[in-house]
Amino acid sequence: MLDRIRILAQVVESGSFSRAARALNLAPSSVTRTIDTLEQQLGVPLFKRSTRQLVLTEQGEYFLARSVRLLEEADQLVQSLQPLPEAPRGPLRVSVFESFGAAWLAPRLPAFLARYPGVRLEIELDNRLVDLDADNVDVALRIGRPADSGLHARKLLTNRTLLVASPGYLAQQGKPGHPDELATHNCLIRGQGRQRQHWHFRRGAERRKVAVQGNLASVGGTPLLCAAQAGCGLLLLSSWMVQQGLDDGSLQSVLPDWQASPYEDRHDEIYAVFRGGRFLKPQTRAFIDFLIEAIAPLQEEAR
Repeated sequence: MLDRIRILAQVVESGSFSRAARALNLAPSSVTRTIDTLEQQLGVPLFKRSTRQLVLTEQGEYFLARSVRLLEEADQLVQSLQPLPEAPRGPLRVSVFESFGAAWLAPRLPAFLARYPGVRLEIELDNRLVDLDADNVDVALRIGRPADSGLHARKLLTNRTLLVASPGYLAQQGKPGHPDELATHNCLIRGQGRQRQHWHFRRGAERRKVAVQGNLASVGGTPLLCAAQAGCGLLLLSSWMVQQGLDDGSLQSVLPDWQASPYEDRHDEIYAVFRGGRFLKPQTRAFIDFLIEAIAPLQEEAR
């Protein structure tokens, strides 16, 4: 099945059966038979046969969009079982959004460099959406799966958010016992302060949507974290940003029995985005493998 899906993906990318056959070094008749067999196996037509152009049917678009992810996961699984062909050496350029890069990645870079001393690592902390080709970036860490089908992506983490505040703030303002009480508290807002903000809480079957407001808003999480540790208000932020504060006592968990989120029905996911896919240069693969290993404890906590 996977081999047939690979041929389907190449046909769509090439725009014709004959060009796909040349790209795959196969006979055109072999490509045609493979697509026919796949359609018979699925029980649905994948291409509209009545047009001059090669156009996927609605079922074909649905199937290809989801099966491409299976191909990526299969390639990643096979690759993860293979030892690195050589000790990684050479340049590696990584782009990462500022808050994750500063709070989580930066403290772990020395361990990566100690493991792979031949790698020359360049880190760019930037919240803009970089173009991997134009900016010569090997790996980008992003929130959300990329829309660019030419890139490969490896899911690193399903984001988990925690509600926290400093001990000083809670001693002065009181510790909320229920989400509804947040209306009387100063809440540090992630995003544009001009937009009305809601925080969502879940405990078992119980759901609460709470309108929050405060005197500080920021698109990036770092200013909010500093303000929360200084006693300025309540903060709903990613666990990887607030965990150190919880460990050293500068922050305390608030409403720990509730699952808190800035979204009602979704969670942010962090991906490693890269070019190449099946055959990565050694330093790129080493870095992605290192990320997967280092982030595993956070992923376990998010489940």
